[in-house]
Amino acid sequence: MESKTDALDTSIGKPLVAADQNGQNAVEDFVDPWNVHTSSMKGVDYDKLINKFGCSAIDDSLIERFKRVAKVEEVHPLLRRGVFFSHRDLHVILDCVEKGQKFYLYTGRGPSSDAMHLGHLIPFLFTKWLQEVFDVPLIIQITDDEKYYWKSLSLEKVKEMAVENIKDIIAMDFHPDKTFIFRNLEYMGQSVGFQETLARIQKLVTVSKIRGQFGFSDSDCMGKYSFPFNQAVPSFSSAFPQIFKGKTNVPCLIPCGIDQDPYFRMTRDVAPRLKFLKPALVHSKFFPALQGANSKMSASDPNSAIFLTDTHEEIKEKINKYAYSGDRDTVKEHQEKGGDCSVDIAFQYLTYFEENDEELEKIRQNYSSGEMFSGQIKEILIKKLTRVVLDHQTKKKSITEDI
Repeated sequence: MESKTDALDTSIGKPLVAADQNGQNAVEDFVDPWNVHTSSMKGVDYDKLINKFGCSAIDDSLIERFKRVAKVEEVHPLLRRGVFFSHRDLHVILDCVEKGQKFYLYTGRGPSSDAMHLGHLIPFLFTKWLQEVFDVPLIIQITDDEKYYWKSLSLEKVKEMAVENIKDIIAMDFHPDKTFIFRNLEYMGQSVGFQETLARIQKLVTVSKIRGQFGFSDSDCMGKYSFPFNQAVPSFSSAFPQIFKGKTNVPCLIPCGIDQDPYFRMTRDVAPRLKFLKPALVHSKFFPALQGANSKMSASDPNSAIFLTDTHEEIKEKINKYAYSGDRDTVKEHQEKGGDCSVDIAFQYLTYFEENDEELEKIRQNYSSGEMFSGQIKEILIKKLTRVVLDHQTKKKSITEDI
């Protein structure tokens, strides 16, 4: 399998525009590291996004090879259900495993609120499974610097949010001896390996190139210009000599949201000139807001998402009141045509958190045939999410800043 081009998409910061049925300009889906816009209740058209970004779809043959190489009977539900749907050079990582070579995982979190929401869990759930299956080191970068540059927040507040988010991540039970979590503002200045790798990357990228790739302007602070490099650095094992014993070419696999791909296109572009390996990526789809897949979850809008600090009553109220329904306009029409699983948020959430494929398919069939209504799916989801959130809260209570 050949990977597609890493040529950078020059339309970062500009929406895709196409002609509609009447020949008029219509704004299509728009995705960059900071914004996601779509007019469809079904969410972003991921096939178009794959073509736009130049990455590769994860198909059945790649999943079958993954199972053989990883020696697992089945892959993670998030992979087999297409939540993780595209990649760059995942087959190269599988090649390494077949040859008996080790790789490492790298993912991250930008602390935008004191509490993480369910959408923030998705890459970590999959990353945890990857770490368990392959028994490899994991690097988790907390990009507190990014939030400081982009938001009207004090350094003290950014640190406070970062610490709370780190506790949430630790509560997910990653392998303690093979997981390194760090905050950029704390760690970067302490690590010679990180700083030297950063300097080597920065020397190869011009200001004009960063502007073109990320749409920065003269009015943007210099911190924004520098941040893409900070996120690129952990892609290379040279940044962590204390972990990789000075090895500079340990392969890296990055599970992340598809919106983060522009950062790593830049990273992959400079890697050969540094004589480093290009990091491989596996991309996830966006976790939809309660109001529908065409709206964005926001930490500033507590009703757009289920947070890991929510109580059972808050979860119940949010889902019953705000979760977009795929029901038809009338009971009769619903029973005749069935519900629309592609827009029903309660069902969409179950595709992330209901691990039993047979149970999920039963719900899909009953809803699509009109035998089941969205309210019944919401009842199932409330029980499921309450268990997920309360279990997480119990684990987090035992975590102190000393850890």
